[in-house]
Amino acid sequence: MAKRRKSAQLEMKLPTWGGKRARAGRRPVGAKALVSHAARGPHASRHPVHVTLRMRDEVWNLRTRRCYRVIEKAFFSGAERLGMRLTHYSVQGNHLHLVVEARDAQALSRGVQGLCVRIARGLNRLMGRKGKVFADRFHSHVLRTPREVRNAIAYVLGNARVHALRQGRSAPAGSDGFAAGPGDATVAAPRTWLLRVGWRSVRGAAPA
Repeated sequence: MAKRRKSAQLEMKLPTWGGKRARAGRRPVGAKALVSHAARGPHASRHPVHVTLRMRDEVWNLRTRRCYRVIEKAFFSGAERLGMRLTHYSVQGNHLHLVVEARDAQALSRGVQGLCVRIARGLNRLMGRKGKVFADRFHSHVLRTPREVRNAIAYVLGNARVHALRQGRSAPAGSDGFAAGPGDATVAAPRTWLLRVGWRSVRGAAPA
């Protein structure tokens, strides 16, 4: 696998938005459904997307070297496939945050599902089990403005700090070893104007 090159941690105020939108779509199916199962609408390729993937309770802590190696390998192989590009990510204990670009809604679904299959197979092999790894379908938040993109990048790359502060713990210093952005071998270079140029125009944005 190609040697990783770590991207610089963004020095900016971290937003705390996230999670599913209230009352978005019809009610989820099943007692444990976390994301609406309503059909996703059309997607414009110029808009990046913040994707959240949550794991089932029985899945091991993802922020361990053995689990992270599996996820890192899946990202390295699937960062640019099926019309979708993975440009930023962070791995937390029981969920993943991704920033992706996609040609259209079908490419977004297929690309994320492809990553999920790679990750699930690898983690199941590591854990010596079979069955589902992800708790539900992925949650997506479309990023339409430079400020939304800037906030999403800061939130994703700084997500470990966000969770530490929410839990009353000291925020880790320096960049997160379980997160990556442009310049890292496990992600693809962004192509949309918003991810290449637009977000940098927002006041207070630091170089990626």
